Amino acid sequence: MVVKTNCNGREITGVEIGAGNVRRYFSKESAFIELLLDHLQIQCGLSPDFWQGQTEIRDPRLRVWLESKNFKARPGEAPVPLALIPSGKNCFRLQTTKAHERSRLNPEFELAISA
Repeated sequence: MVVKTNCNGREITGVEIGAGNVRRYFSKESAFIELLLDHLQIQCGLSPDFWQGQTEIRDPRLRVWLESKNFKARPGEAPVPLALIPSGKNCFRLQTTKAHERSRLNPEFELAISA
């Protein structure tokens, strides 16, 4: 599934899952999920609000990982799409998308796809 970074205008706060993805891929019986971030595995709690439309996953370790991938939160900048891949019960692998990796390696690529 495709998810996106979420920010408060100054910094990345987490990952926005989206209500449709929550209904389709998440079990209401789960109080937490596990995220696989490269070599790191973290457990993130899901608040009751998660099931009521507040579909952002926040965690300090997730924020650090997102920042390490060079996702800078700049006012007016579009969220970065990410792939969230089911990897077992209540477990998901979060990774960058191919388009984002190409744009990081080749800044002209980003200009070409936005034109």
